[in-house]
Amino acid sequence: MKNKYLSIYDEIATQIKSGEISPDTLLPSENDMTVRYDTSRETIRKALNLLSQNGFIQKVRGKGSIVIDVNKFDFPISGLVSFKELAQKMDNVKTIVSELSLIKPDANMKRQLNLTSNNSVWKIGRIREIDGEKIILDKDYLIEELVPGLTEEICADSIYNYVENELHLTISFAKKEIVVVEPTAEDRELLDLDGFHNVVVIKNYVYFDDTTLFQYTESRHRPDKFRFVDFARRTH
Repeated sequence: MKNKYLSIYDEIATQIKSGEISPDTLLPSENDMTVRYDTSRETIRKALNLLSQNGFIQKVRGKGSIVIDVNKFDFPISGLVSFKELAQKMDNVKTIVSELSLIKPDANMKRQLNLTSNNSVWKIGRIREIDGEKIILDKDYLIEELVPGLTEEICADSIYNYVENELHLTISFAKKEIVVVEPTAEDRELLDLDGFHNVVVIKNYVYFDDTTLFQYTESRHRPDKFRFVDFARRTH
């Protein structure tokens, strides 16, 4: 027999996913829910904690539990995670490798990757499809000398997993820049952008632990599917 808190979780999660409970709705108080479900406050708290952990609600001190728009995915700004790691929280995710080639960098790419010679650079295009919609275009440029041996299979899975577990290199930090721009012709060709007039572009400069810059990325997002989140602490 299923634990009662799991039954409560399933019922509320289903109502949120179906739209029966709308985003930004404040759920009833814990006391009201104990009466509604004829159970203990501890059971209600377990159900709410699970809803919070799985991204259905956000607990706000002094207010209660507020329903999150489940059609948007949290994209951590301050973190450095691969799309594969983010995708573990999503359903129906697919990566399409649209390009994998070695190029000689032009002046702009040399500047982006701090190159002073004509080192070969991997140029990688990856389309991220979620629930059948193409909503992210990742354009990656990596210095081939530092990250050798890339294949389409690796790019479709996880470049970071390959770098860390096959090449045994340590990815340490990234500098990020976020801008909102009009879609390019390439964006419109490769992404499902009907009705959208902007894309959110996250530019990443990614470094190894010895401060060597090895990757420059432009991650171009359709703006309706992601919530860009960060955590900040005030210093005194």
